Amino acid sequence: MLEILDDLDRWQRSSKRVVVARVVDIEGSGPRDPGAAMAVNEDGEVAGSVSGGCVEGAVVGEALQLLEGERGAGVVTFGFSDDEAFAVGLTCGGTIHLFLEELNW
Repeated sequence: MLEILDDLDRWQRSSKRVVVARVVDIEGSGPRDPGAAMAVNEDGEVAGSVSGGCVEGAVVGEALQLLEGERGAGVVTFGFSDDEAFAVGLTCGGTIHLFLEELNW
């Protein structure tokens, strides 16, 4: 979470709406431990990482949907078996559970 504080501060000063996604649990192998965080602002700018690339694009999509009112805050789950992950070129398998919420400045 500390790695995204400078960006959060800048976005707050610019009155940007922001969603934070935090890893809350992993099953099997996972690239980032619980507590890893990523923030997405209303312009689609990203700070931090929750997967090292495996699901970052999907998380951005979920965050923008939350900002647009198409989904609420809560847990989202992404996962692949190790075999499926390898087949699509991902270095991580397992399942990652993220909690997404909009920050209230």
